[in-house]
Amino acid sequence: MTASIVVFLVAMPLCMGIAVASGVSPEKGLITGIIGGLIVGMLAGSPLQVSGPAAGLAVIVYELVRDQGLSALGPILLLAGAIQLMAGIFRLGGWFRAISPAVVHGMLAGIGVLIVAGQFHVLFDAKPLPSGLQNLSAAPARLFGLSPFNLQATEIAFGIGLATIAAMLAWEKFRPASLRLLPGALVGVLTGTLLAVTLGLDVARVQVPASITAALAPPAAGFWAQWLDPAILTAALAIAFIASAETLLSAAAVDKMHDGVRTDYNKELRAQGVGNMLCGLAGSLPMTGVIVRSSANVQAGAVTRASAILHGAWILGFVALLPWLLREIPMAALGAILVVTGFRLVSLDHARHLMRDHGLLPVLIWAATLITVVTTDLLTGVLVGIALTTLELVPHLSRLRLRVVEGGDAERHAIALNGTATFLTLPKLSDTLDRAPAGTPVALDVSGLRAADHTSAEMLRDWLQRRRQAGGSVDVTGASGRIATLTAAAAH
Repeated sequence: MTASIVVFLVAMPLCMGIAVASGVSPEKGLITGIIGGLIVGMLAGSPLQVSGPAAGLAVIVYELVRDQGLSALGPILLLAGAIQLMAGIFRLGGWFRAISPAVVHGMLAGIGVLIVAGQFHVLFDAKPLPSGLQNLSAAPARLFGLSPFNLQATEIAFGIGLATIAAMLAWEKFRPASLRLLPGALVGVLTGTLLAVTLGLDVARVQVPASITAALAPPAAGFWAQWLDPAILTAALAIAFIASAETLLSAAAVDKMHDGVRTDYNKELRAQGVGNMLCGLAGSLPMTGVIVRSSANVQAGAVTRASAILHGAWILGFVALLPWLLREIPMAALGAILVVTGFRLVSLDHARHLMRDHGLLPVLIWAATLITVVTTDLLTGVLVGIALTTLELVPHLSRLRLRVVEGGDAERHAIALNGTATFLTLPKLSDTLDRAPAGTPVALDVSGLRAADHTSAEMLRDWLQRRRQAGGSVDVTGASGRIATLTAAAAH
């Protein structure tokens, strides 16, 4: 119960803010949050992961709504969800885990830059410009155009945005231990809203309908015919691919936070597919598994899927009973929350980690993905990153096979690896490691492992850390070079 309330408090401002960043009305994000809680929460393969609208899809949805119109979002999401559902049925979840961490984090960093650039203009009660580069180039003029001696609506909105950011960051840094579960995003939004209400400030506010049912947009005439448009099919494939990758990345991160049931990746894909199909039929935003809400769920003490389900019920109840309260929230406050969220997606720590543990090439992949996402579009950036990842195969083209041998008895489970571990063999490797019985000591022989790319090395390290944190014994023999370094790090 406590965890569900904490997740609800985290989710409310983010659902609305991500909807605004996506170029749609706030209630579209709330509907996705409700579906992600009530429906996907019951079906999920990752019991402690929370699903809802994600900042990682805000940019692509904004571009789709701008270019194709809001009516195209429903058919796109219905088809994207169907693709995810089929991917789960045919057990393709492991292949999404084979996407290089450098590509995924580069994609998220690029999205972060675009969100900050776009939502920066919302701080001034203005609309974002059509492209990320335009938003970036227009930001200085917007800032230097302020006049502290002539307070108009623009200056007032910017002041509310700054107050929201300051309250959010100050709370996260100085909050008392007894209130550690109260999220900073909620404190920031409350601060901005109280300022606007108590001072009677004339700024743009959130617009939500009096009834949540009025926000639903079921299929209308011409809905199915849009599937004949190649642009719609391409967009559906892009959303299915990116949403699945982000969901499974989040699920893997959630697994590191607790010792409970591990994620069934194919079941999680099927649940996400059902959720996105329902979002398409409701005319709302796409969903993914989201790490911010999921980590809040784990930290608040959740142990079953009940907390994720209940948080959807709280959102539904709040929107149904208190829509007037949502209409008091300044748009600048929501923009401020998204500016902080976007800034945190640009993780330079991950780039430093890649350089330290894997060398220059993964950092270049991360940077190229980031830059391409910002200068072109999300799908192009991901494809460029994946293409560059194949460069890691070049030194091993003559020996790309990985042979896995399993054996042992009731007292010990033995695994021997021979050959080269790359992202091409990662599903096979991860399935083998995950089959090791819980509670049984594992003897992992890597003396025959000639090389491993950074995707496989990261996965191996994560598995070792998770296994050891759960109290399992893993004896690694024959490790050398990068593998020896990573196995040593996983021991701490």
